[in-house]
Amino acid sequence: MTVSIPELPLVTLSDDELALISVLRADMLQDRYRLLLLDAYFNGEQLVRDLGISIPPQLRGLHTIIGWPRIGVEALEQRLDLEAFRWADGQPATDLAEIADANDLFDEANLAHLDALTYGRSYLTVGSGDEDEGLPLLSIESPLDMTLLWDARLRMGTAALRECQTDHLLESGPEDRMIVLYLPDQTIQAMPTDSGGWEVVERDMHGLGMVPVLRMANRQRAADRVGRSEITPEVMSITDAACRRLMGMEVAAEFFGAPQRYILGASEGAFQDAEGNPLDAWATYIGRVLGLERDEDGNVPEVGQFSAHDPSGMTKIIDLYARIMATQLGLPPHMLGYTSDNPASADAIRSSEAMLVKKAERRIRRFGATWRDAMRLALWVRDGEPPDKTRRIECVYRNPATPTLAAQTDAAVKLVQAKILPADSDVVLEMAGLTEGQRQRVAADRRRAAGTRLLDRLSQMTDPATEAEPGPEADDGDGL
Repeated sequence: MTVSIPELPLVTLSDDELALISVLRADMLQDRYRLLLLDAYFNGEQLVRDLGISIPPQLRGLHTIIGWPRIGVEALEQRLDLEAFRWADGQPATDLAEIADANDLFDEANLAHLDALTYGRSYLTVGSGDEDEGLPLLSIESPLDMTLLWDARLRMGTAALRECQTDHLLESGPEDRMIVLYLPDQTIQAMPTDSGGWEVVERDMHGLGMVPVLRMANRQRAADRVGRSEITPEVMSITDAACRRLMGMEVAAEFFGAPQRYILGASEGAFQDAEGNPLDAWATYIGRVLGLERDEDGNVPEVGQFSAHDPSGMTKIIDLYARIMATQLGLPPHMLGYTSDNPASADAIRSSEAMLVKKAERRIRRFGATWRDAMRLALWVRDGEPPDKTRRIECVYRNPATPTLAAQTDAAVKLVQAKILPADSDVVLEMAGLTEGQRQRVAADRRRAAGTRLLDRLSQMTDPATEAEPGPEADDGDGL
């Protein structure tokens, strides 16, 4: 009689889990090359293909860089400043602020936005935090190390995988790396074994019924929910072309920066030293050729020079590339170094920023939805039950446009004067350009001022010296 011993689910992975890990790892590795290429363009580390025509072999190691992709991505990311989370019904958002402060989300949000704009997506994970504090843990993950299976009909993930380096949790592991498999009912941490399998380190049976991973996607389409980078193929092509033009300017500076000279009718001795040894090219250029002797017929050698290289043609081409790049990235041309003889006015500059501002507003709308879902998921993990759907969470972003403080204040004052908004409304302060922290301080000052006025009125009512004097006695009708 044979007795089958069941596998322990806490220390081994099931066949379905192993198959899911293989599919997710293949998907992550398949897209890694393209993500690394985008990262190289962002960091200015891409290899520009040399056409092999105008650059000599001695200068092929010279590397020119134009940081236009980084400027375009950072110019958009710098207008996406997440300031606070609040309840749409106006109730105090102390619980949301505690979660955000515990995870340093207002600084970490910049990392999520930057990765989403550079790679086309970034990931937010939610898990159980420190047991002492009881607050959930929100992490920003790079798409270089993470992938997600997406259900388009349900608009949610069905499984996710993250592969990362470890802190030597297991000394017996063959490699210092581990994987984390996110499933709707549990989160599994595993490390590779010597036999090529996986050893489960921990299983977090959260039982949420959904994968605690959210994808912050950029430039989505109906058939492409993964997202696309702001560094498009057009941007990469123009960057390579501009780098080649810079390389041409470097080569021209080496070979044609100093004007070439020619000498007609000079004797061989003009190019030799006193001992009859030929001079090198540089010594000949700056030395004896400046003073030549007449030949045996008494004729003076004819000396002339060719026109020096004019780099203005190259700079005009680079300016053309800058204008094309500004169109592709939606940036004002002056952000890419292009200037004209007539400086632009303030209105013209704001008009040129209209496309950038609109792109920032669209990203705020898309990324804000992901942050709202992350905060609701964090409340779910903290409380053990889903939050009330009737209470909406709002993400407070700073205005991505660049209006002047005077214009913002004037607009707020006119709305108050027209009685569209009450003077003590928080919306008025937000329209005036005050940050979330400044608005909270103003609200505290108003409460203190209201309390002081109330105490003054109470003190006046209880002070005998301020009581009203009794009036004259009423006439009793007798005329006396």
